[in-house]
Amino acid sequence: MNNFSESRAIPLVADGDGSRGVLEEARIYRKIAWHLIPLLFIAYVLCYIDRSNVSYAYLRFKNDVGLTDATYGFGAGIFFVGYILFEVPSNLLMEKIGARKTLLRIMVLWGVVSTATAFVRSPMQFYVVRTLLGIAEAGFFPGLVLYLTYWFPEARRARVTSLLMVSLCIAGVVGGPLTGMILHSMEGVAGFRSWQWMFLLEGLPAVLIGIATFYFLDDEPSSVTWLSAREKAIVLAKLEEDHRARGAGTHEHRKLIWRVLRDPRIYLASIGYSFNPWALSVLNFWGPTIIKQAGNLTDIRLIGLLGALPGIAGAISMLCVGWHSDRRRERRLHFLVCVGVVAFGSVLLAACHPGWAASVLLLSVICAGQSGAFAVFWSIPPGFLPRSSAAMGIAVISSLGQISGLLSSWILGVLMHATGDMTWGLYLVASVQVAAGIAVGVGLPFATRESQTTT
Repeated sequence: MNNFSESRAIPLVADGDGSRGVLEEARIYRKIAWHLIPLLFIAYVLCYIDRSNVSYAYLRFKNDVGLTDATYGFGAGIFFVGYILFEVPSNLLMEKIGARKTLLRIMVLWGVVSTATAFVRSPMQFYVVRTLLGIAEAGFFPGLVLYLTYWFPEARRARVTSLLMVSLCIAGVVGGPLTGMILHSMEGVAGFRSWQWMFLLEGLPAVLIGIATFYFLDDEPSSVTWLSAREKAIVLAKLEEDHRARGAGTHEHRKLIWRVLRDPRIYLASIGYSFNPWALSVLNFWGPTIIKQAGNLTDIRLIGLLGALPGIAGAISMLCVGWHSDRRRERRLHFLVCVGVVAFGSVLLAACHPGWAASVLLLSVICAGQSGAFAVFWSIPPGFLPRSSAAMGIAVISSLGQISGLLSSWILGVLMHATGDMTWGLYLVASVQVAAGIAVGVGLPFATRESQTTT
């Protein structure tokens, strides 16, 4: 999709001052980040609020809709069915039509479906809406990862990815108190239940931001007007260096599919990515319930405020880990340590049965580990995938990894329904984190060495 030819048209170094070139390059990427990240940041905040606000609504609408812990867990997780099925096609379509049209389609559709959740009346309707939400949102996150590869070279990607992904934590910081306030204050307004107002008020902004991305974003560096010819040349030259370093590869579709599907690193990375849905199931779908049960709390506003605290820890961790990973030019050890932190926090939360204060602290530990691992994980696949297969490879990794999203929410719900608490579910989450760490920390380096010796 990107055109590298322009990078050869202008000399990239006007003088022999290497430090001046470094400063100029840093200035250019700051400029790019300021043009792209704020709007993408807002979009991702809305994405996770709309995906996870159901955890707070569940405290109010379970009786209205007729849900149990098990059926709620299944409904929360069935989101990933549509998400998985349509993720690869969405990423491949983005390669053809560009990011602006892709984000417009995704955000408008998910905003409409999210607001429609306000009108569900039965478990089956809940399942249908959650499936449609997954279909609508499919391709959003891997599309953002792919979009960043159009602008930023590998050496800068962890920092900019962590800057964007801190929006996940901000979604918790903003979404928890906001949702708690809506659920507390909007009951009975205009004849609607407070949980219905929550879905309406938090779903419609996605439509507006989707329209904004179409008008204010650019598909790639070569098409922008806010970069000078020299700045474009520098950016495109850095991307071409990455392209050459990874190997150009073939663009023939069948060969491309076969090369992605027979690469063992794709499957190891997919196992590694399973850390995320399991950790997020605890934080996003069951966190408010854990806090409520730990302190026998009834004030939804207080639960919302307490639910925001893990997001603050996650935001700090994501920025620090992303910065340190880029500074050290190392990804896998950072990932391994972070998923170890998630496992440690999960085991303590399961074993100690703490009160609400300690529960919030341990949920913050889990969120810090999950956020740090997330900050560096998506810098790993673009480092071993050729550019020609990056779109498909990233989407396949995300899709396969998200299969555990369906399983995690449902299994945690079944265990919660059977035992009355999250103890065994948290032990299972810790086990998944250990497996993910081994797959990325040990399996990927070995598979990469094997790949290099056979090519």
